[in-house]
Amino acid sequence: MASFVIEGGHRLSGDIWPQGAKNEALQIICATLLTGEEVTVHNLPDILDVNNLIQLMRDMGVLVSKKGIGTYSFQAKEIDWEYIESDAFLKKCSSLRGSVMLVGPLVSRFGKATISKPGGDKIGRRRLDTHFIGIQKLGASFNYNEERESYEISADRLTGCYMLLDEASVTGTANIVMAAVLAKGRTTIYNAACEPYIQQLCHLLNRMGAHITGIASNLLTIEGVDELHGAEHTILPDMIEVGSFIGMAAMTGSELNIKNVSYENLGIIPDSFRRLGIKLEQRGDDIHVPAQESYQIESFIDGSIMTIADAPWPGLTPDLLSVMLVVATQAKGSVLIHQKMFESRLFFVDKLIDMGAQIILCDPHRAVVIGHNHAMKLRGGNMTSPDIRAGIALLIAAMSAEGISRIHNIEQIDRGYQDIEGRLNAIGARITRI
Repeated sequence: MASFVIEGGHRLSGDIWPQGAKNEALQIICATLLTGEEVTVHNLPDILDVNNLIQLMRDMGVLVSKKGIGTYSFQAKEIDWEYIESDAFLKKCSSLRGSVMLVGPLVSRFGKATISKPGGDKIGRRRLDTHFIGIQKLGASFNYNEERESYEISADRLTGCYMLLDEASVTGTANIVMAAVLAKGRTTIYNAACEPYIQQLCHLLNRMGAHITGIASNLLTIEGVDELHGAEHTILPDMIEVGSFIGMAAMTGSELNIKNVSYENLGIIPDSFRRLGIKLEQRGDDIHVPAQESYQIESFIDGSIMTIADAPWPGLTPDLLSVMLVVATQAKGSVLIHQKMFESRLFFVDKLIDMGAQIILCDPHRAVVIGHNHAMKLRGGNMTSPDIRAGIALLIAAMSAEGISRIHNIEQIDRGYQDIEGRLNAIGARITRI
């Protein structure tokens, strides 16, 4: 198990570029199964979750070729069904959350799929009902094999229908859309997720020959087609990394330029950091964060304590709440962080409390942060990363703390952040991997 040793208290300066978006990359790679022709994808991040899915595609019989840095081509001309139905495939899927999005493309194009309970972050219950019910409505049958702890899905040919999703699940919407593009007739999905990742997936599918309308809304209409063809696609910059870099600049009192952020696809993220008192400005497609000695949390108009909560897009992504919570520990004022979607994502705050942060964990979903206003630095500590987003939040805390910190289980951070210590050390951080 690898660890980071962080020497805190160093300011950052210069330019940093966000990687390609992890969540979008996982959807796009799965979508390449929908055609036997070549699909080329640019700006894929070099991170564990993406690399593991690429290797899984190779194992499934997909022809994968690396064309350059971050550029791969995928051609699913033939699929190795013997491997897909093997225990080795199920074991690999069980450790990779994104593998659940293989179901839609496989059932849509080939009429069958096998999948284990997918893995990923240990952040609480992440149910698959939206995925399965949506694909069932299109005509697929699901059978659970208790002995192998796997789902076996089959359909002669999916048929379009109207459906109202019980939650605006991003991966659920992606799975259903990928299933519906080759279904017979029209599919209408209401309460669909409309994150930029979903918009990007729909744009790629349309370039491949699909007929999807309503993109960027929560009402998608899909006219099924008989087949799709090859296409080319470029992954957006990762909005979670952009937010993480804003938080790092604020916590360490640094001046930082975050380059090529695709500002129009950041939604409410910049304004959410401004509500914590952080100054930032758009410069073309870059974000400039000036050095600030202090930043003050806003209050609501009636004077009540600020609440920052996650919500389906265009609300604030839950993946950034861990970062915003850490940033609030050094702000002036208090804020209630409300993590609605996952009941275990705030449990890492005990590590911040050990470092000297003033946080009241009200329940598994809510925490009140009383800011230090930089008057009292966090102390270096010894901690373990429980998931990707808590891991980067702890790294930000350690970079701003006095003394030396150690973060163990950094494989969790590697799942979502590409060469994070190399990129941060290049702009002034002191992080060593051991």
